[in-house]
Amino acid sequence: MALTDTFVKNVKPKGSAVGEKYADGGNMYLLVNATGKYWRLNYRYLGKQKTLALGVYPAVSLADARRRRDKAREQLAKDIDPSTAKREDKQAKADLAANTFELVARTWLKKTAAKRKDVTQDRITTLLEHDVFPFIGSLPIHTIGPRDVLDKAVRKIETRGSIDTAHRAKQICGQIFRYAVAVGLAERDVTADLRGALAEIPKAHFSAITEPKQAGDLMRSIFDYTGHPCTVAALKLSPLVFVRPGELRTAEWAEIDLAAAEWRIPGSKMKMKVDHIVPLSTQALEILRSVHPISGHGRYVFPSLRTGERPMSDNTINAALRGLGYSKDVHTAHGFRAMARTILDEVLGERVDFIEHQLAHTVKDPNGRAYNRTAHLPARREMMQRWADYMDKLRAGADVLQFKKA
Repeated sequence: MALTDTFVKNVKPKGSAVGEKYADGGNMYLLVNATGKYWRLNYRYLGKQKTLALGVYPAVSLADARRRRDKAREQLAKDIDPSTAKREDKQAKADLAANTFELVARTWLKKTAAKRKDVTQDRITTLLEHDVFPFIGSLPIHTIGPRDVLDKAVRKIETRGSIDTAHRAKQICGQIFRYAVAVGLAERDVTADLRGALAEIPKAHFSAITEPKQAGDLMRSIFDYTGHPCTVAALKLSPLVFVRPGELRTAEWAEIDLAAAEWRIPGSKMKMKVDHIVPLSTQALEILRSVHPISGHGRYVFPSLRTGERPMSDNTINAALRGLGYSKDVHTAHGFRAMARTILDEVLGERVDFIEHQLAHTVKDPNGRAYNRTAHLPARREMMQRWADYMDKLRAGADVLQFKKA
């Protein structure tokens, strides 16, 4: 006779050590003993008698137990051992639960590290550790939904005003989810549902001093700076070479030929992925020679203040400028490029194509072909020396040339 809900609810153990069994049909029964009420299913597989645990009452009701029995019988009909299937399913669920977002993210970081520069790897790792892992890192990645990523992580970044960082965090999370999908740990990239959820990224604008008299004030402030010698040297060199901040701070001694007065930056470090040559003025050489006794034994010209194994932080120059009283709305590390571009052209009257070459912008010949890195190198060398000399004059407070008439 089949069991009823009332019977299952009211039946009590009778004191037997092994308990009493009450059949329901289809080889399923309820085992009742002093410790509780247990659903069981007897079956044969490959000629062997086996028992499958279907759950504990009342967590598993009579109806639930019958559904589990029917599922097991379907598996047997397909020549699947229900006990083995249950064990594998349990292990799969345990594996999914163990694969937290942070664990998957760190695996992704390691496996994709070769595709990016060390500095980019460090920046992504720091962003995840500061702004993502504390909020969703401990969650199994397959349980995370779009609102988890938005409300628990990227929205917090956006709220503090870091719009660009919020978008970057969402993008990185998307890459991690796509990796998880590829290795079978997630069903889909949930960040795809967040399109348009964040404020638009403001157009990039690097504040810069471009007026000669103010540039002279800036140069005097720079030469009065009394920070760490490597920071002082990097700050002094910034206006003389006007490379991108990331190119300056990752400069390596192996790239610099003091005898030839040249700094050859490999294309792997350049925005346009093309090798670049920076002629070094006598002033630039003096700065580099001054810092060589400090960092010349290592890889980087401007090593991290914490460890010589990494380059200087990407915020070091901007922090130094802030310390000198120049806010981000007045002048930035990237602003030295705009300062040189404007004054070289509009005050010193240098050829625009020479300036563009030195800024590592793409410059094409009359046939539409990009010039190579050595194009006009002697002329650019002379221009860089004139620029350094003019910077010295501005710093000394000499009368400065005015902007050319339009």
